[in-house]
Amino acid sequence: MNTPQSKRRKPRITGAHAVAPQSNVKVKVKENDEHVSIIVTQLFGPAAANLVGISDVTFDGYPAFTLLVKTEDGKEGLVHLSPIHGDDRKIGMEGMEPGTKCQLFCPVSKQPLAQVFEVPDDQGTEYFALYLTPKLSQGSHILISNVWGHYHSRVVDNFELISSWMPQADDLS
Repeated sequence: MNTPQSKRRKPRITGAHAVAPQSNVKVKVKENDEHVSIIVTQLFGPAAANLVGISDVTFDGYPAFTLLVKTEDGKEGLVHLSPIHGDDRKIGMEGMEPGTKCQLFCPVSKQPLAQVFEVPDDQGTEYFALYLTPKLSQGSHILISNVWGHYHSRVVDNFELISSWMPQADDLS
């Protein structure tokens, strides 16, 4: 069955996958609520430096992960992002125009993040990998967009997609 992307249901966490022995993703479920939060507890850049908690910035009590962001017009700065998947809060480089293409770097090693793929129908948006373990495995990563204000992302743990953040049909209208 061919279902348009905007009509697909949001992914659910089923618990049907084998959990990695030391997962760096915390699943939080509120009592008597269907809301599930995916919280990244460790996240590694291309040189295996942990990017969570390198600053004092927190979101709902969880330490932020930090990236070095550069733009084509020479702007550069640290951006602290919420570790709660789907939470669009960030601190740093305020005033940046939505739609600005960015270069993403590890703030520790200054190495660029690895580009994973480009989605042809997503206005040329490119996706870059951050890893859930210091082994830098493609089986445990987070993909983030290089376009400011474009919040599509996904979390893969132990080779299983556990969360994907994309617009839903009602978000597009």
